[in-house]
Amino acid sequence: MRLFPAIDLYDGKAVRLYKGDYAQMTVYSENPPEIAEDFCSKGASHIHIVDLEGARDGDTPNFDVVCRIKETAGCFCEIGGGIRSMDVIERYIGAGIDRVILGTAAVKDEAFLREAVAAYGEKIAVGVDIKDGFVAIKGWTEKSELDAFGFCEKIRDIGVTTLICTDISKDGAMQGTNRELYRELSERFDMNIVASGGVSSMDDVEALAKMGLYGAIIGKAYYTGAIDLAQAVAAAEGQEA
Repeated sequence: MRLFPAIDLYDGKAVRLYKGDYAQMTVYSENPPEIAEDFCSKGASHIHIVDLEGARDGDTPNFDVVCRIKETAGCFCEIGGGIRSMDVIERYIGAGIDRVILGTAAVKDEAFLREAVAAYGEKIAVGVDIKDGFVAIKGWTEKSELDAFGFCEKIRDIGVTTLICTDISKDGAMQGTNRELYRELSERFDMNIVASGGVSSMDDVEALAKMGLYGAIIGKAYYTGAIDLAQAVAAAEGQEA
């Protein structure tokens, strides 16, 4: 399993939200590329980046910071938040970003999702953020009427190979991840499943790795020191999907 330590960006800083609430934001660093450097020093080979302002507003205010993170880290970097046009995808891919994650746009504009997958294949992932069993959009500020599992089936049929799934109720809460959700996803869908939200202990990392998941994202647990990243990377890679 691949471990993806996360950098959430807001106003050029590395921050974390509590359960997706922009009013409950903690700033952890004013130098996100330095955080990426630390990830690499601890053995991480993949980094998950989210432009929180982009996710909420639909633009790319942190584009330059994302590029500096990639340049500093040199490892696999994926980016989500505000990616709602082919132009933006092309900018990120052209800048060396390895994979872009579509969220709101994948829900609201199926034609765009199909076009992106046709053009970039495995470089396109979809982030499915779940709130009360439904897909949430616009930086988690709105709940759509789409059933989460029905939506996953639809994007699989379109050709999406990587699914990044967040249980919003678990995100940033440090209360453990929703293992049953990821077990069900991995059993129902032949896709690269990435667990996100609430991965807060070595026990979580080991349990997800044993399921044979493709990846798991670590956020707040790294920043608070609840998980030793070097140990977590070693544990995850011991169960390669």
